[in-house]
Amino acid sequence: MAAHNSILHIRVANETKERATAALNAIGLSMSDAVRLFLRRVVVDQALPLELKVPNAETRAAMIEADEIIAKRQSRRSV
Repeated sequence: MAAHNSILHIRVANETKERATAALNAIGLSMSDAVRLFLRRVVVDQALPLELKVPNAETRAAMIEADEIIAKRQSRRSV
């Protein structure tokens, strides 16, 4: 029986795509290869092939601080 293929269309930020493509090329994979590998792991494991966590209090505080620093820099540039 012949394999049936589907085409996926996804939206990602241009910079994300460019940086991911460069990283994947460095290890000899195309974007399509990486997506196929990702989806295959989802099927086999019935889970995402990465660890998703809620950040702990220290990490959340660092994220808030980083956002505040970025906001201050942006407000200085817009003056």
